Amino acid sequence: MSCIAHVRENDGKHQLVEEHLRGVQTLAEAYGDKIGVKHIAGLAGVLHDMGKSTKQFQTYLFEAINNPSEAPKRGSVDHSTAGGKLLYEMFHTGAPSRLNWLLAEVVGNAIISHHSYLHDFLNPDLESRYLDRVRDKEIQEFNQAKRYFFDNVMNMAEFEAYVSKACTELEAYLAKPFSGTYENRLMFLTKYVFSALIDADRTDTRRFEENVPDEPAVDEQMLFMDYYDKLMVKLNTLATSKKAAEEINRLRQELSEKCEQFAQWPSGIYTLSIPTGGGKTMASLRYALRHARLYKKQRIIYVVPYTTIIEQNADEVRRILKDERHILEHHANVIFDVDDDDERQDGFISTAHKLKLARDNWDSPIIFTTMVQFLNIFYAKGNRNIRRLHNLSEAIIIFDEVQKVPVHCVSLFNYALNFLTVYGNCSLVLCTATQPALNFVEQPLAIGKNAEMIDNLEHVAESFKRVEIIDRASNETFDHERLAQLISEKIDEVQSVLVILNTKAVVKQLYLLLRDSEIPVYHLSTAMCAAHRNHILEQVSGHLDREEKVICISTQLIEAGVDISFACVVRSLAGLDSIAQAAGRCNRHGKRDTGYVYVIDHGGENLDHLPKIKAGKQIARQIFIDLKRNSGSYRGSILSARAMTRYFEEFYTRFRSSLNYFINTLGKDMTELLAGERKENTYDQAYTVEKRESLPLFIRNSYRTAAEHFRVIADENTAVIAPYGDVGKKIIASLNGDKTIEDLSALLRRAQKYTVNIFPFERERLIENDGLCAYQERKILALKESAYNEEFGLDPENDSEFEFRMF
Repeated sequence: MSCIAHVRENDGKHQLVEEHLRGVQTLAEAYGDKIGVKHIAGLAGVLHDMGKSTKQFQTYLFEAINNPSEAPKRGSVDHSTAGGKLLYEMFHTGAPSRLNWLLAEVVGNAIISHHSYLHDFLNPDLESRYLDRVRDKEIQEFNQAKRYFFDNVMNMAEFEAYVSKACTELEAYLAKPFSGTYENRLMFLTKYVFSALIDADRTDTRRFEENVPDEPAVDEQMLFMDYYDKLMVKLNTLATSKKAAEEINRLRQELSEKCEQFAQWPSGIYTLSIPTGGGKTMASLRYALRHARLYKKQRIIYVVPYTTIIEQNADEVRRILKDERHILEHHANVIFDVDDDDERQDGFISTAHKLKLARDNWDSPIIFTTMVQFLNIFYAKGNRNIRRLHNLSEAIIIFDEVQKVPVHCVSLFNYALNFLTVYGNCSLVLCTATQPALNFVEQPLAIGKNAEMIDNLEHVAESFKRVEIIDRASNETFDHERLAQLISEKIDEVQSVLVILNTKAVVKQLYLLLRDSEIPVYHLSTAMCAAHRNHILEQVSGHLDREEKVICISTQLIEAGVDISFACVVRSLAGLDSIAQAAGRCNRHGKRDTGYVYVIDHGGENLDHLPKIKAGKQIARQIFIDLKRNSGSYRGSILSARAMTRYFEEFYTRFRSSLNYFINTLGKDMTELLAGERKENTYDQAYTVEKRESLPLFIRNSYRTAAEHFRVIADENTAVIAPYGDVGKKIIASLNGDKTIEDLSALLRRAQKYTVNIFPFERERLIENDGLCAYQERKILALKESAYNEEFGLDPENDSEFEFRMF
C-alpha cells in the first residue's frame, strides 16, 4: 500500500509519505549541519510524519478532503507521536544509556511537538507530557507504521547506522566548552532541532503545494561582495565631499575604518561603543560586510529596540546597497495564532495551513528586526517563532542600542548569545553609546577581554561632545502649562525643539495643548503604525532641512537610532541611558557649537505601571544630586562611562530578583524551568517523593510551561493591520478571498509597516466598539477605518474621522 502525506489543492496530486520524509530529512540535515548536528536534525525529519502511514490516517485524510464541512474531529488521528514512540521503544528502554536516551528525548520531543510546541519533560503538576505521548499512549496501527517506514523509507541497518552517527554528533556537541549548565546546552539543542524540523517540514510542503521550481539559492558571498563595493562607493563619496573636512565627519570616517580593521578578528562577542551620532549603522555594516566575506557568514541581522529604528536603518541600507529584494524588515508576527495545534490541518491545504507555510523563516541575507522578535525566537510559545532559530546560526548579529534589553530578560538574552557564539558560529556586536553591565548579573555574558572595537573611548566620547545637559529636574516639578512655557521660551531662541516624555498619555495631552500654535507641532507614539511614523518623521525632517521652526512631541521611540537633529531637546527625567539617547537627537551633526538638553521632572506622568522607568528616574536623580554636590564626580559628566557603570550596576541590583525572569504564579525563575540543574530541580525532587521513584529521563525541564509564561512585554500584544493611507487600505482589502502561499508570503511582508501592536485591554475595547475585522480564517486582524486616527494612530473607541492636518 502506498501512503499519502499531502494532496495538492489545485490538481489533486499526491505526495507520498516516503517522498515527504526524505525531503524533510534532506532539508533538516542541511540546517543541522550548520552547528554539527546534521544527523540529529535529519533523524527528526525522517521520522516526524511516520504516523501517516496507517489506514486510519489515510481514511482520515480523504474524509477531510472529500467532506470538508464534516471533517474529522481535531486530533482524532494522531500522526505525530509515532516517530517519537519508535525512538523511545528502540533506544530508551532497559538500563539507562546516556547518549541513546538523550537522543531519544531531544529528537522525540521535537517530533511529537511539530504541530504545536515542545512538551514539558516534567511540568508543575509533576506530569511528563513527553512520557505520556511516547511511553504511555497507545497508537493504533503503530506496528504497521513501523513496517512501512523500514520497508519504504529507511531499512533497519541504515536506520541504526544513522542513529549511531547522530549519537556521535551528540557526544561532540556536549563536549564543547560552554559557560552554561549541562541542561542549558540540551535545552538549546532541543530547540535548534525543533526549529530545523519545523522549517524543513513547512518548506518541503510549500514546495510540493506550489509545484514550481524553488528559487535558486542566494550566493551570499557574491552578494556581500557587491554590497561592500557599493558601501565603499558611498563612503568614498562622503570622504571627498565638501563636508568631509568637518570635524564630526572626519571622526565618523575614522571610526568606520577602525570597524573594518576589527573585522579580521574571528567569531565572538564584541562591543561597539560609538557615541550617539557617530555613524553606528554605517560603521557596523562596514564591519559586517567585511567580516562576512572573511568568515563566510550567511546573513547579517540588525536587532533593534523599536520599530522606528528598523524603518530608518533599513531604508538607509536599501538606498546604499540598491537592493529591495534581499533586505527583510520584520516588525511583528502579523498572523494571530491563538491555537498552535494544527495537526488536523496537515495533509490537505487549508487557508490556515497556507499561512503556516508562508515564507516566514528569516532566510534573507540582511534582516532588520526587534528585540521582542529576537527573544521570541528562543523563548516564546508557537512554532512560528522558533522556526527561525536555525537561521540565526552562521550570522553576524548587531544589537543596536543593546542597553534596551528588558531587565527581566537579561539572563535569557545572555543565554541566547552564549549559545550563538559557541555553537552557532556567530559574531555578535553589542552596539550602543551606553554599554549596559551585562556581566554584572548571575548569568553573565561570556564576553572576552579586548572585546571593544574602538580604542580610547573616553577620548572618542569627548571628541563627539556637542551638547550640554541642563538639570531642571532637581529644583522644580513641571506640569503641562509650565512645560509649554519652557518650549515657548526655547523655540524663540532656536529653530527646533524636541520634547520626549515617558508616557503616551502626557505626550498626547501636551500635543493637544500646543497643536494650534502658529509653529508646526507634530506628535509621535507607538499607537501609530510604522508607515505613519515614517510620514511624520519625513515632514519633521523637511522642516529641519529647510531650517524652519518646528516642535515635535514624542515618546521614547524617537530616542534610539533615529537620524534626526534638533537644536534643543527637552527630556522628562528617566534613566541615564534614555537621557544619553535623547542627547543624541540634539545638535547631532555639530552644526552649532553647543546644543542644550533640558532634563525636567514632569509631575503628570503616572509611572506606577512602569517600574523600570520609575527606578531609572530615581537612580538618575541621585547621580544628578551627586554632581551638584561635587562637580568633579563621574569626571564631571552625567553621561561619562563612570556614571553609566554606576547607573547600570545599581539598576541591575534593584532588579536582581527579576533578572532570571521570575514567574510569580509559579514562584520560580524561568532559567530554572528551562536550564536548571537536575540537583536543583524542585519539580524533580517533588516527583521522586510523591511517586517514590525517580523520573526515568535525563532531561527534566519544562520547556512548554516556560514558553507559556514568557512575555518580553508584560502584557501580550497582538499585531493588527492599520488602514493607514491607500497602501494600508489595499493590504486589508487584499486579505479577502483565496490566496496562494506565494501571494500570502508577499502580503505578510508588505503588511509589516502597517501593523500596530495592541494591548489586551485595547483589543477588548476594539471588540466592544466593533473596531476590528478578522480575515483568513480569523488568523489576521485589521482595524476598521474608524478605529485608526491619522493624527494619533490607534483609536480603541472606533470613532475617528480621517482628517489630516498639513502645515
